[in-house]
Amino acid sequence: MSEHRRKPPQPQEGGRAAARRGQSGSSPGRRAAPRGASGSPADSYGSDPHGPGPRSGSRGAGGEERPYEGRAAARRAAQRGGGRRGRPGGPNGPGRGRGRAAPPAKNRFVDYPRAGKDGWQRWMPSWRLVTGLFIGFVGSLVAVAGIGYAMVGVPDIAKTATAQNNVYLWSDGSQMVSTGGETNRQIINLSQIPEAMQWAVISQENKTFYSDGGVDPKGIARAFFNMATGGQTQGGSTITQQYVKNAMLDDQSQTISRKFREIFVSVKVGATVDKKEILAGYLNSAYYGRGAYGIQAAARAYFNKDAIDLNPGECAFLAATLKGATYYDPAGQTSIDPVQATAEKNAKRALTQMQDTLDKMVEGKHLDLTEREKYTTLPAWKNPRSNTQLSGQIGYLVDLANSYLVTHSDETGITADKLRLGGYTIKTTFNKKKVTKLEDAVKKVQKENINPKLRPKTDTHVQFGGASVDPKTGAIVAIYGGEDATRHFTNNADATGAQVGSTFKPFVLAAAMRDGVRDPHGEASQAQDERTQVSPKSRYSGQNKLKIKDYDGTVWRNEKGKEWLQRNDGNDSLGDPPDYMIDLREAMRESVNSAFVQLGMDVGLDKVKQAALDAGLKENSLAGTSFPTFSIGTSDPSAIRMAGAYATFAKSGEQNDPFSVLEVNSKDGQVYTHENKPKQAFEPAVADNVTDVLKTVVEKGTGTNARLPGREVAGKTGTTDGNKSAWFVGYTPQLSTAIGMFRMDDDEKNKSRKFEKMYGTGGQDKIHGASFPSEIWHDYMMEALQGMPVEKFPTPEPIGEIVNAAPSPTPSPSATESEEASPTPSPTPSDIEPSPTPTPSRSRCGFFGCNDTGGDTSDGGTDGGNSPSPSPTDSGIDNNGNGNGTGGGNRGNGNGGGNGFFGGTTN
Repeated sequence: MSEHRRKPPQPQEGGRAAARRGQSGSSPGRRAAPRGASGSPADSYGSDPHGPGPRSGSRGAGGEERPYEGRAAARRAAQRGGGRRGRPGGPNGPGRGRGRAAPPAKNRFVDYPRAGKDGWQRWMPSWRLVTGLFIGFVGSLVAVAGIGYAMVGVPDIAKTATAQNNVYLWSDGSQMVSTGGETNRQIINLSQIPEAMQWAVISQENKTFYSDGGVDPKGIARAFFNMATGGQTQGGSTITQQYVKNAMLDDQSQTISRKFREIFVSVKVGATVDKKEILAGYLNSAYYGRGAYGIQAAARAYFNKDAIDLNPGECAFLAATLKGATYYDPAGQTSIDPVQATAEKNAKRALTQMQDTLDKMVEGKHLDLTEREKYTTLPAWKNPRSNTQLSGQIGYLVDLANSYLVTHSDETGITADKLRLGGYTIKTTFNKKKVTKLEDAVKKVQKENINPKLRPKTDTHVQFGGASVDPKTGAIVAIYGGEDATRHFTNNADATGAQVGSTFKPFVLAAAMRDGVRDPHGEASQAQDERTQVSPKSRYSGQNKLKIKDYDGTVWRNEKGKEWLQRNDGNDSLGDPPDYMIDLREAMRESVNSAFVQLGMDVGLDKVKQAALDAGLKENSLAGTSFPTFSIGTSDPSAIRMAGAYATFAKSGEQNDPFSVLEVNSKDGQVYTHENKPKQAFEPAVADNVTDVLKTVVEKGTGTNARLPGREVAGKTGTTDGNKSAWFVGYTPQLSTAIGMFRMDDDEKNKSRKFEKMYGTGGQDKIHGASFPSEIWHDYMMEALQGMPVEKFPTPEPIGEIVNAAPSPTPSPSATESEEASPTPSPTPSDIEPSPTPTPSRSRCGFFGCNDTGGDTSDGGTDGGNSPSPSPTDSGIDNNGNGNGTGGGNRGNGNGGGNGFFGGTTN
């Protein structure tokens, strides 16, 4: 055989090394075999070195080898052969990776992850799988919907939309009143409901009512999203859905299951009930406020007429109340939301909504434009209270209890809707005897001294308010809200806007003894850190027209750059000349303004504010916190809050928030029980020394009218600038009581409400806290404490150091250099009093509800809570529900110079 026909020797070992040796052993003169040819490195990639050649599957027809088509094909071939990449394999190979071929895959019902696919394709579902799942999901929904539709029935509005009374108990468990859940409804036919009312509701609530299927998919999706995310819940957006919601009053829970049930019922009602019947059912079952269910009851409650006699303006107004009577009743609902549901805000909101409804009726061609132009103002509505059960003080007590429950719904679990449905037994903190005695004490003073017929210019619109709190617990045992809850709608025990005057001074003294005064001789940067606790024996100047200085020794100036001189009541200087130094006990006893204004500046007005908050006042009632006169009472807390704050001193510094409900029970058992959560606001040494100083006021100072034979009493008088309000707040160890007096025309329709001066009222030249308020306090406390043991206040421990804050020599100022603070200034454009309900630029909190944390001019500090409020788009409410108060607002303490905060309040 010739040389060139001889085959090259086969390698004896497998793998890439053998392949390399095979290559190196070939004739040097011959060209290397192409990749994939026999004996090449490609042949050894996954081949069997001891076999006849490349592994099974690597040969083509005729036994010729064929190259693999890329790495993926080589991998698959390796998997089928049981070998591993780069190692000898096959059934007879000696290397690792030997094995037999995998059996064929079994068919799966759900091919996921997908067999025979690699990478992302393995996890991408097939169109068959997607289609099957979609059909199964839709089929399940149809089945659920069919079952749900079959299981629900069409409701009978006359049977299901009912409410129960709430029973209110006195603190001793005896019944006070059963009210609040009466079913005030008279069902009438659609023919007795004016077409204007029908179209007003349709135009505003559901324009497609006569053509839709009864449900609004977008509204439903929105409601589910809100429930899932914890947002504000909402009702059905179509009239049919709202009708069904009214018919399901027995279950108003905001749950997914109830919402599904409501949807199924709405669909069934929309498919089986005539539209006119649905509309009549809705108008006959909806709640319009004032305890009125249905259009007939609403027409009577607001206008004292039958529904058929309503004009288009009245119809549009009643349609507005359907958005939520709390925020659209022009009489106001401050017992539920004291900040937003005031008479003024509600009236503005209702008018805006009413006009919008009328415009939509014209747009839909349901009202003639000429007729529409007749109704540009709110219709003349009637007295909202006609229930004689709520006359006298009972209405105020019920409102106060309701307000507490709703604004503390996170604790009580009782919302406004649940309370309206009724069925609760509510045990209050109110003591029947004490409520009666407080009302008797007020009426006695009124009868003996206030005579509008004799003195029409000075004795008209005289009002009193009062509250009594148990220092040990914070329980409100009695209030006086006004002459009659069915005629006088503002609860005078709650926030009224009346400034408290010098009854604020004890908080200044408490701050001075707790936090100390700043060193007036230190550098400005160090003075705030160098403090000295003061003793009641510390001496300050009682000089009239005293120059008030800041902590660094500079004279305080107003916004006009003028120096401030503080006047005392009667323009008298008190103390020892020439500097008129007077100790703080005597300054409190005689209610010396100049001494306490300077003390407040030395302590720091921020510390004074914090002391008032710690005692129990609310921030929204503290006004003018950056002005010197803040220390002498430019703020306007409620009588309840003042009684509660003084109770903190009575309890040796332990503060309890005032409350009005002890427990609530329903048919299912106990719902809520109050738990006291006391806080130590002041050390006993501080609180007891404040009490000891206030005892001096009653024993031989401005509060001698309040002395109680055989009992220790501590208290303080207060009279505001311009003689527009007067107070006495005092306490014994067992009871703390605040009495306020002011003059104001509180007619809700009077848009120019303001506090009026009381010079000459009751035949007296000037009303002080030492006069009628202290008399009422004395008469009430004499009766309220009967049968209670005599207790003494703790003996105070010595506290602080004697600070001698002598003033620098004060030259006689010229008119161009300084400005005088007069307690009785002449009226100026800024001398405007706040109204008992907030204006759009101010927000007042009621006792049990306040979400507003506005500026220095915000009103009425009360017990905070989240109340239901209208949406930000509802007629002029900003996103936070706040007013636009600023530090220099119109507060009625215009002590000269045109800035309301620069007014010295007096004794």
